[in-house]
This record gives sequence, C-alpha cells and structure tokens, in this order.
Amino acid sequence: MHRRTELQKARRQHTAHLSGIDAGADRKWDTASVGDQKWREVYQDEQLRLLIQTAIQQNFDVRIAATRVLAAQAQLGITRADQYPNVAAGAVLVDQRTPQSPVAPAFEVGAGQLSVSAGWELDFWGKFRRASEAARANLVASEWARQEVIVTLVANVSAAYFQLRALDLELEISQRTLACRQESLRLTHILADGGSTSMLDVRQAEQLVFTAAAEIPAFEQQVEQQENLISILLGKNPDTVVRGQKLTEQARLPEVPSGRTSSLLERRPDIRAAEQQLIAANAEIGVAKAAYFPQISLTGTAGFESNALTRLFSGPAGTWSYGTSLTQPIFTAGRIRSNVRLAEAQQQTSLLFYQQTIQGAFRNVSDALVARRKSNEFRAQQELLFQSAQDSARLSHMRYTGGVTGYLEVLTNETNAFNAELGLVQAQLNEYLASVQLYQALGRGWQQ
Repeated sequence: MHRRTELQKARRQHTAHLSGIDAGADRKWDTASVGDQKWREVYQDEQLRLLIQTAIQQNFDVRIAATRVLAAQAQLGITRADQYPNVAAGAVLVDQRTPQSPVAPAFEVGAGQLSVSAGWELDFWGKFRRASEAARANLVASEWARQEVIVTLVANVSAAYFQLRALDLELEISQRTLACRQESLRLTHILADGGSTSMLDVRQAEQLVFTAAAEIPAFEQQVEQQENLISILLGKNPDTVVRGQKLTEQARLPEVPSGRTSSLLERRPDIRAAEQQLIAANAEIGVAKAAYFPQISLTGTAGFESNALTRLFSGPAGTWSYGTSLTQPIFTAGRIRSNVRLAEAQQQTSLLFYQQTIQGAFRNVSDALVARRKSNEFRAQQELLFQSAQDSARLSHMRYTGGVTGYLEVLTNETNAFNAELGLVQAQLNEYLASVQLYQALGRGWQQ
C-alpha cells in the first residue's frame, strides 16, 4: 500500500505537469508517433540497419547489461528461496574395530544413521515477501536498463554513421574542388606564360589549390578515425566500414510530435527503470520494519539410528524430533530503527531520482524538438548561402576571363564557395543528428 501511494502520488504530480505540455502539442492523435516506430522503420539505409543489428548483438555495453540481468535473475532466485522450507538429508555409516588389550578383548562395532531435517522460518510479517518483491523489481529495472543501453547504442551508431557519410561527402567535395582548381591553375600558368596575366595571379591560384589540397588529408584522417569509432561500437577491432546511401539520400524523420508527450512515461526505458527502482526501495522499507517483530522458526528431524547396521531400518531404530523457536529483539542499540530510517531515506532518494528522470526526459524531448526545428531553418539558409556563393564564384571567373577584374576576386569568391559548400554539409549533418537525438529522446529505439 505504501509503495502504491508513493508511486501514484509521483505519477499524479507529473500528469498535472504534462497536461499543460500536451495542451500545446500537435493534436494528431490518429497517427502513430515517430516515437512508436521501431528503429528499422525509422532508419531506411539498409547498411545502417545492418550496423545497428551487429552492434546490438556484439557491443560490449549491451553484453555487460545482459549479464547484469542474469545476475538479477539469480538474486531473485536466492531471495525467493527464503520463503520456503529448507530440507536436508544426511547419512553416517561407521564400522570400528578395537584391538585386544590386557584388560579387554578385541571387539568390532558397527553403527549407522540416516536422517532428514527441515527448517522453516515463518513469514508472518512479510519480510521475505517484500524482499522478493524488491528483488523482482530490481530484475525488471535491470532489464529496462539494458533497453536503455540499446537506445543509446542505436543513437550512437546512427550518429556516427551519419558523421562518417558527412566526412565522405566533405572529402569528395575537397577532391572535386582540388581537381577544378588544379585545372584553373594550369590555365593561369598558360596565361602568365603568354603575358596575359601576372605571376601574382598564378600565386593566388596556387593558394586555392593548396587550400583544397590541405583539407584532403585532414578529412581522410577523420574518416579513418570515424570508422574506428564505429568498429568499436560494433564490438570489433578497428576496420573499414561498408557504406550505404549518401548523406543527401538519407530519409528524414516525419514531422513530430504526433502523439501525447505523456506517453514518455511508458515508452522511455530510463523512466521505467527508475520506477522499478522506486518499487524496490519501497519494498526494502517493509523488509527493514519486519525486524521489529518476532522471528518464528519450525525445525524437525526424522530418521533411523542403530549401533548395528542390520537393525538400522527396524522399528525401534526410528527417531524423530521437532520444535519451534521464537526470537524477539529486545535491545539492539537502535540498529533496527536506523535500518528503517536508512531504507526510508533510500526510498526518498529513489523517488526524487524518478521525478528527476521524468523531468530530464521532457527536457531532452524539448531540446531535441528545438534542435530539429532550428537545424532545418539553418540548413535552408545555408543552401541559399551556398547557391549565392557558387554563383558569385562563377561570375568572378567570367569577369576575370573578360579582363574586368583581377584574380583576387576569384580567390575570394572561390574560397567563400568552398567554405559554403562544406558548411552546407555540416548543416545537413546537424539536421540528421537532431533527428537521431529526437528519436532517442522519444525512447523507443530499443525495439527492432
């Protein structure tokens, strides 16, 4: 009852808070939220799907989380066993011969004993039941924690893959730009040799070539390092990564949100794990309070005992005993009271952590929505900037070819166009990363 009261109170507090959030949300309740979609439905790149699947199977963090689930299952079995009687069987068979002595002749003695014993501490005050409840909640919490690891892993692999494809695109742009500038440098050399231009124009053309050439090894380094990162996420040694669709071909997430924000309470694994930890902490209070009451135990033993093995199973050889014990704490120097206070403090910590986790979840969603919206706006402006810079570079080339201006104008506009194109790639990458962040914040990336 105490557990339900605390949990219901926490839920009511956050439901009241959520009503204001939901009131301003998109009211498309008839369509499925992107947070309800499985990651295979969200990420359309088949190669990315393969990487995520491999990571879920081989990533060390996921495997460690799985072993923690197994440990919690074993702990539940250990705790639950205390609710049942303990039964043990024993056998003793002895044959002893004593040699002859001056005062006694030699003799041989055989004896045997078979027994079955049982002990059971009665759970009048719910001590073992509450302990089992706590262990069961910890098991569920560990399973939700494993799902949270998977959510984070799916987001990390997706983000790393998009970053890799962005680096590939930036490297491709640098290589293409370098080829164009090398051709421009060759033509400028021809003009200089013919006396149509000066060596200053040649040097300025060389600067454009060197600028593009310097970017290539930097991007190549980042590509290899990003491949190493993805390989580690996959649980493998550093290796090359097979690519799928280009960055510009990746499918974007649909418009969100299309479902109630309060569904995060049931969807996000970290919230569900915190809830189960709160349940376990509540149960531990009952375990601590049970120590105030008497411990009642039943014990019994039955078997056969005889000094002659041939008569071990005869009627007179039977033996049995049973008894009841009661232990009541009288003076513990405040140990029991302190244990109860400790359990209550831990329960309050779990409650506050549960509330904090919920608030953090809504902040994550809000931040992701803002990032998604603003990254879209920034990408649109960056596209306009690139188009303008590209056109300026084209016009400056025409003016230079026509003898209207010097090569400095070409240098400036070419540099601006190159930087604008790289900036556009980063804007596109940020848009995809914002989508990954939003999908992770919605909390359903653990479903395949």
